[in-house]
Amino acid sequence: MADPSFDIVSKVDRQEVDNALNQTAKEAATRYDFKGTGAEISWSGETILLRAGSEERVKALLDVFKEKLVKRQISLKTLDAGEPQQSGKDYRLTATVNEGISMDNAKKVAKLIRDEGPKGVQPQIQGEQLRVSAKKKDDLQAVIALVKGSEFDFAVQFTNYR
Repeated sequence: MADPSFDIVSKVDRQEVDNALNQTAKEAATRYDFKGTGAEISWSGETILLRAGSEERVKALLDVFKEKLVKRQISLKTLDAGEPQQSGKDYRLTATVNEGISMDNAKKVAKLIRDEGPKGVQPQIQGEQLRVSAKKKDDLQAVIALVKGSEFDFAVQFTNYR
């Protein structure tokens, strides 16, 4: 039988992001402080486009969107928002939702596991995820606790625990 293992991934449920975006759009249409500012939020390909009449309103719209993401258990570490840019009369802000663990970040996690994790644990980088295997499930539990306790600038989830 193969050694017990699990995967460390960074995934986002696109449907939940879409739901948060729709809730934000609905709130922007009904809230008094957004009336007459032209505040709107929408998908533009893979990026999220926020528009409003002033810089403060576009930042407020971003705050509402972040609030909706948190309520839907989506980490704000996955959201990469730019600065408001003036475009004619409007201010625009683009944001992207990042998925996957980059090679550099995967190397950081693998190094952490090798340096501070239990002996006999092998991390392997597989594309945009990291597979961790060990002889004992207790060692895997220790690695999960170690990774959860570490602060990374990206969100991590644990899948395929077997």
